[in-house]
Amino acid sequence: MRFLPLTSKTFKLASAVTLPIALAFVVRRSFTSTMAPSLASLRTSNVEFVGNLQGKPVAVFVGGTSGIGQGRAHIVIVGRNEAAAKDIISHFPQVPASEQGQWTYEFVKCDATLMKEVKRASSEILSRHPKINYLVMSPGYFTTSGRDESEEGIDKKLAVHYYARWKFTEELLPALKAAKAQGEDARVLTVLAAGKGGKIDVNDLGLKTGFSLRAAAEQSVTYNDYLVESFAERNPDITFAHAYPGIVRTNILSSSRTPWLRVLNPLMTVLGPLLTVTIEECGTYLWHGLLANAKEPGAYRIDNNGDVIREVQYSGDKEVAEKLWQHTVEATRV
Repeated sequence: MRFLPLTSKTFKLASAVTLPIALAFVVRRSFTSTMAPSLASLRTSNVEFVGNLQGKPVAVFVGGTSGIGQGRAHIVIVGRNEAAAKDIISHFPQVPASEQGQWTYEFVKCDATLMKEVKRASSEILSRHPKINYLVMSPGYFTTSGRDESEEGIDKKLAVHYYARWKFTEELLPALKAAKAQGEDARVLTVLAAGKGGKIDVNDLGLKTGFSLRAAAEQSVTYNDYLVESFAERNPDITFAHAYPGIVRTNILSSSRTPWLRVLNPLMTVLGPLLTVTIEECGTYLWHGLLANAKEPGAYRIDNNGDVIREVQYSGDKEVAEKLWQHTVEATRV
């Protein structure tokens, strides 16, 4: 058997190919050995929590519905694609015939890049559901292009990752308050990248002049930190949480608006199981964090294991919080 000579070039090539794969095995093995044994118990805990709730909870999902488990609930799925929603529904846990009426769902169409669409969808939801127990928001907009403004003047990436989430929370707040007034649970979860943000530029909120992909990513994360803090301060009897999901196995590459990212999808199909967790596993951890670890009303940040992040990075400044709040009120006014 002949081997290539170990030159600097071949060493670099071999390292480039093998090191990421070896690292993937190590990371995945470590994660599996430390986290997998507790996954079943977390699922049981989540199901028990929901099973002990009074009445039939109403849960609104803007984005995915993973890890919700089985039990009595009415699920509202909000998104652009009804076919995708039906696919999500088809993967819901099977409900015994005797409990069919306790597990119901519906789809509400909405383009989250537009605040007028968020307002319309929220009004539609409120017309049928005067009380809401859970609002979970995880819509994504994956692109490597520059600033891309909607007809309302908001960058679409920022619109989906922050402004629409703030608008949904504001519009659906009366129903969350109604649930709390009836003695029921009321919680809001925005899923983006808690703990991974950057310092806010208060002189360029919305990144009209200083847009870059890095700035958009970091700023939107910290905007979400302030979202949960500001809403919790104004509504001290409701729980608001921002979560980091970790690296999750989704179709984000295949559905990307950027052609070269779609080309990478086959590679991630191979490496994905080594580097990532499934959508269901992620949902289980985050639901546990929201239901069990964010026990009292207030503002929380949750990591990908469902644990509360204690450190405050770039949020927590009341002056910045107020400036961002007022900016968002104006930017989302329709």
